[in-house]
Amino acid sequence: MSEILSWLEQMGKIPKTFLGIFLLVGVAMLDFFTGAELSFSLFYLIPIAFFSFAFSASVGIGVAFISAALWLLVDVLTSTHPETFAYLWNSIIRLGFFLLPAIMLKSLEQERIHARTDYLTGAINNRYFNELLEREIERSLRYQHPFTIAFIDMDNFKTINDTFGHMYGDKMLRTIAESMKIHLRKTDIIARVGGDEFAILLPETNPEEARTAMSNLFSKIAEEMSTKKWPLTFSVGVLTLSAPNISADKILGMVDKMMYVVKNNGKNNIKYATYTNEEKITHPQS
Repeated sequence: MSEILSWLEQMGKIPKTFLGIFLLVGVAMLDFFTGAELSFSLFYLIPIAFFSFAFSASVGIGVAFISAALWLLVDVLTSTHPETFAYLWNSIIRLGFFLLPAIMLKSLEQERIHARTDYLTGAINNRYFNELLEREIERSLRYQHPFTIAFIDMDNFKTINDTFGHMYGDKMLRTIAESMKIHLRKTDIIARVGGDEFAILLPETNPEEARTAMSNLFSKIAEEMSTKKWPLTFSVGVLTLSAPNISADKILGMVDKMMYVVKNNGKNNIKYATYTNEEKITHPQS
């Protein structure tokens, strides 16, 4: 099941939409051509489940209403003894039959989101970030495309927490996470991987693009901290990789060490590097 979900997540919205419509129309056509004697109610659950998994359970609920309407249309076209009350009653029963699994999937979807999300900031959690990084490594190996990992640590955050209180610190964390979402691309993935540490995955990002994106993010957040008069700076390690044949844990360990180099050399700065399989080392950039 996890492989199917992964495949659906990687598929584009347009292909998923066409495939879902094809399934829905296909079931309705089979229902129509087989006549009223054979019931196809169970098969309508296929497109409902597909849309729920491929998009969201809310979309699945919408498709449940469409499926009930299509089933009613097929009944009207194939029945030789039309009865308005019977059509209405059957449509309500069928809609309930379709809505039940869609609503259950919505509940499961919420649980899945909560299991992947950091409760405080709304960023994804460390476990799910590692899964996405493993997928990006596989994709990079397959297509020979680069990607970039950034590791961000908030300087002196413990001192700020102890001085102003945890509620003040929590507000900082939420603000920073929101600011990163605003100033990065929608395809970039932000995770809270520690108390005051964030990791960012930038797919399809080469060293030059990484430098531009992270420098812009660094300056925007610094500007926001200054505006709010928050005494907070950041130490950042940024590593760009191309088709790396190493694990997600090793990559995170490498970029974490880069961040600590910044911390041990005055803090409030960014260290950039690249990694290639041929040389098996990181190359600091000026």
